[in-house]
Amino acid sequence: MKQIIFILLIVVANNLYGVSPYISKVYEYSPAPGQFINELPEYETDDTGNDMRLKAEECIAEDERILISLGGYGGYVIFGFDHLVENIAGEYDFKILANAFYANANPNPYAPKKGGSCEPGIVMVSYDANGNYKPDDEWYELAGSEYGKPETIKDYQITYYRPDPNKIPTPDNNYPYLNDTTYIKWTTNGHGDGYLSRNVYHLQSYFPLWTDEDHLTFEGDKLNDNYVDESGNGTYYVQYAYEYGYVDNHPNNDTGSNFDISWAVDKSGGVVNLPGIHFVKVMTGVNQYCGWLGETSTEVMGAQDLHLLPWVGGTEKISDVKRNQFVKIMENPVKDMLTIVSNKNIDAEIYSIHGKLLLNIKLYQGMNKVYLNNIDAGIYILKCDTNNIKFIKK
Repeated sequence: MKQIIFILLIVVANNLYGVSPYISKVYEYSPAPGQFINELPEYETDDTGNDMRLKAEECIAEDERILISLGGYGGYVIFGFDHLVENIAGEYDFKILANAFYANANPNPYAPKKGGSCEPGIVMVSYDANGNYKPDDEWYELAGSEYGKPETIKDYQITYYRPDPNKIPTPDNNYPYLNDTTYIKWTTNGHGDGYLSRNVYHLQSYFPLWTDEDHLTFEGDKLNDNYVDESGNGTYYVQYAYEYGYVDNHPNNDTGSNFDISWAVDKSGGVVNLPGIHFVKVMTGVNQYCGWLGETSTEVMGAQDLHLLPWVGGTEKISDVKRNQFVKIMENPVKDMLTIVSNKNIDAEIYSIHGKLLLNIKLYQGMNKVYLNNIDAGIYILKCDTNNIKFIKK
């Protein structure tokens, strides 16, 4: 008879509580040029791309809520959770935090939508299908309210060129806040060319200083401009919020900053039925300039799994609180490792589907990992207290 060997490894998370409802890691930080680049987060001499990635992670991981800027159109950040964010039918699945707000006063009383500082970022999601804990599987866009509209440009591409430090600035004499209207040149794939202006409020370089590239190219869908100069003279710009599906588009306390994984579509626009997601990519979705406000640049300050909530000693699924169940398998089916979250220390057993006891284990408060690479594919039962939880080994 084949001997079955289980290896149990108890992992204590950084917050000592196990699975976190918040972002656990930033995998890539690649902003486009913009007025807050090299400031949010701050670039220091000799910082590398990885240094800036780590700084971005320090800002938005867990519940730190420190803003990072993605710059102009196309700039992006990729982050992930330490577990599967489940796709639960009929519910919002996660929230992305930013700094959007509605205007206290709008000079246009006939404005059809809420507006203020709304800088929409497009969201893409990925499921860790190959189980390697890296964002290298297929990406799917979340189809927000603007996805199918004719004003949204598909396969838009933009290239920004490093500014010449010896270039003579070209200020706008009619608008003293613009000290160089031809600061960073950009070109697109047939959708016009232009410049990113420099303003008197941000005097640092707007081009990411940690890269040696002389140009940066970004691509994806581009949303229609959402700003209106309501003053008519360049003194009062309002960026109107899109209905749903974009980051930095509605305030954090509004459901407009929540996202539903069931919105995911493939490259042809077909609906994708994902069990959940591990990774998220946010990119600035518009290419527009709003006078003294500068370019529209999506900001991010964190994200949260809406199916988990913090509790003293860890996190638990909101749906499980209702059922008074406190032990949960975080992914099912599993490949080589079983992740179990418990709100207390508890004894448990793993049985075959035929009722044979295979292993006695001790679950500790927080996140526990049981390696299953030495057992065959099949159906097994985790028993603890009165809970019998079925799981599948792939």
